[in-house]
Amino acid sequence: MEKFTLEILFHIIGIGAASGLFYQEDSLYIISDNSGFIYEYAIPTQTLNQYPLLKNALPNIPKQDKPDFESLAHFQDTLYIFGSGSTDKRNTMIAFDLKTKKKTSTNNLTDLYAVMQSFESVLPQDFNLEGVIYTSEDWYLFNRGNGSTNKNIIYTLHAQKLDQEFSLIANTYKLPKIKGVRTSFTDAIRVEDKIYFLASAEKTVNTYDDGEILGSIIGRIDIETMKIDFTKKISPTNKFEGLTLFSKTKDQIQFLLCDDKDNDVQESTIHKLTLDLK
Repeated sequence: MEKFTLEILFHIIGIGAASGLFYQEDSLYIISDNSGFIYEYAIPTQTLNQYPLLKNALPNIPKQDKPDFESLAHFQDTLYIFGSGSTDKRNTMIAFDLKTKKKTSTNNLTDLYAVMQSFESVLPQDFNLEGVIYTSEDWYLFNRGNGSTNKNIIYTLHAQKLDQEFSLIANTYKLPKIKGVRTSFTDAIRVEDKIYFLASAEKTVNTYDDGEILGSIIGRIDIETMKIDFTKKISPTNKFEGLTLFSKTKDQIQFLLCDDKDNDVQESTIHKLTLDLK
C-alpha cells in the first residue's frame, strides 16, 4: 500500500467548509459544517443544487449557532447527516431521501450522545463525531480525538434505528503523529469488509477552536477484528474531512476527498485519491 496519487479533480463555487461526501451516478452530495443545506453537484454538467435540512436554512451560519454537520452516512436511498455533538446545538441527525431530494426526519441525539460519552468516560468538551457508517444492523460512529484527552474512538451500536434499544461497544485507537501532533479521525466509509478512514493533525487543544493544519493520513481497518491494516500520510497541508468511494478494481481503489480550510470562503476543492491494492 505504498503507492498513491493525490490530485485536484475540480473546484465547486458556492459551498464552503465541506465536511462530508457521497458519490453516486455522476452526482456528488456534499454537506458543510456551517451550512443548513445539503448540496448536489452534477459532475457532467457542473451544476449545483441545494436542498434545505433546517427551517430557514442559511448557507453560512455563525460558528456559535451552526449545527456542525460533520458526518454523512448512506444506506439504500437515504443519507443520514449527523451533527458533531461538540456543543449542545450540534446534536441533530437528519435523514434525507435521495429519490425525492427531501428531508424525511429530524432526530435529537442528545441522550444518545450522553450515553456514548459516559460509556467511554469522554468529557463533553472532548466529544466530536466526524464520521458515521450504517450497515442496516450496525452504526459505526467515529469520535475525533482532537480534544485534551486525544481519544480516537469507534463506537459500534447494534441497532437498526438509533431511537431503538441497542448494544454498544467501543474501540480506541492511537493514530500516528504528524510533526509531533497526534492525528484524529475526520471521516470514514465501509468498502466490503474494510473501513477506510481519514485522520488529520491540527494544533488545537479543544474541539471548538481551529488550529494550524499539519496534514492528513488515510488508513484501513479490518471490520472483523477492528484492527488497523495500514496508515499512510497523504498530505502535509490539507485537513481532509470528507471521503467517498469513486471506483474500485482488483488492483486499485479511488476515493473523492474534500478539505476544510477553516474559513468563510464559499468554495470547495474536490480531490481524487488513488491507492494501489497490490
